[in-house]
Amino acid sequence: MGIYKFIVLLVVFGFTSFVEARPISWTGGSTVMYKSNSMMSSYYYHYSPSFKYSVGAEYINERYYNDQYISIRSTYLLDRKNTKESQRNLYVTASLSTKRNDEFYYGVHGDWETRRYFTSFSMLDKRSNQKNYTENELQIGIAPYLGEYNQLHTWIMLKSKEDTRDSKWKTYPFIKLFKGDFLLEVGSKESHWDLHFMKRF
Repeated sequence: MGIYKFIVLLVVFGFTSFVEARPISWTGGSTVMYKSNSMMSSYYYHYSPSFKYSVGAEYINERYYNDQYISIRSTYLLDRKNTKESQRNLYVTASLSTKRNDEFYYGVHGDWETRRYFTSFSMLDKRSNQKNYTENELQIGIAPYLGEYNQLHTWIMLKSKEDTRDSKWKTYPFIKLFKGDFLLEVGSKESHWDLHFMKRF
């Protein structure tokens, strides 16, 4: 999918914001994450000196290339807008491998949410000594009920991902659960689990 199609999608969805899963914490806050899917798994820690940006380190196990390394990663908040009914965010992000200086990625992602609806997008351009490729992702979801502040919140989601290494868009459902500082996402794509766990402190 080209950049112009993503711009059209951004206009349609209005730039999204999922506060609980955003890649920057509150000022002075920290976050730990674990992700796993058919292509890779990772352990990630980041610290937010400001609500505008975060810096951290990520251990990555690339199943596709059978490679393991650590990356230094940073995310910056370009734009945020809050209303009584919704929030939207737009971020830029970049990462550099500590193993090889020719392995890095950069990209943009954004999100928009109300208490009932959620949408997001992500575009990452990844460079390595093995192959350059792009990862694109779209998400849309709905909350079947509106939970109060300390209750368990549930989102029924649909995710569509493209990895230009195989040039296919793959779409599949998943569920997102969060309560307080904990978040869990669980889905299944082509008989492989897609997991994401996050804890803020």
